[in-house]
Amino acid sequence: MEQPQPAPGSLSWRLSSHPITLLTFLAFRVSSLLVYLFGLLLTASLVTIFIATILLLAADFYYLKNIAGRRLVGLRWWNEVDPSTGDSHWVFESSEPGTKVVNPTDSRFFWIAIYAQPVFWIALALVAVLTLKFIWLPLVAIALVLTITNTLAFSRCDKFSQASNLAGSAFSGGNLAGSIASGMVGRFFSR
Repeated sequence: MEQPQPAPGSLSWRLSSHPITLLTFLAFRVSSLLVYLFGLLLTASLVTIFIATILLLAADFYYLKNIAGRRLVGLRWWNEVDPSTGDSHWVFESSEPGTKVVNPTDSRFFWIAIYAQPVFWIALALVAVLTLKFIWLPLVAIALVLTITNTLAFSRCDKFSQASNLAGSAFSGGNLAGSIASGMVGRFFSR
């Protein structure tokens, strides 16, 4: 007997357009939390747990920023520094609207994971403070900086992408009010 297929957009990795990318992304997202939470069961060394968690957070940051974001939702970002003035500015890149169709399953997994990760680290910071284990706060602070940076950057990148797509469709379609309304309604119900 065949198993029923999940509905499009549901949270089943089998519906992903890029299942290996998605599973690797989720593995990096979860692994740093698991090492932080259960590392003391495997080793008594705080330094080992600290280093392993930092390495996993760095790998997660890089993979999300450069690979998963581009493949799963068609978004990338980076920071450029002007060598003459020293000013930095963020650069956002999104795929062309007609060239890449974002899989709803990939998008849901991506946005849930990207917003949930900082929430977990904030909860772990509160646990560290309430249990008076201040030695873990530097690690949690580093985790928060890395995860919140990616979360804010991809959120801004998504807004930039939607604004660019909206402007392009408004100028080519001539129906600005309809484009704005459909963009807002579509964004509200897409996640």
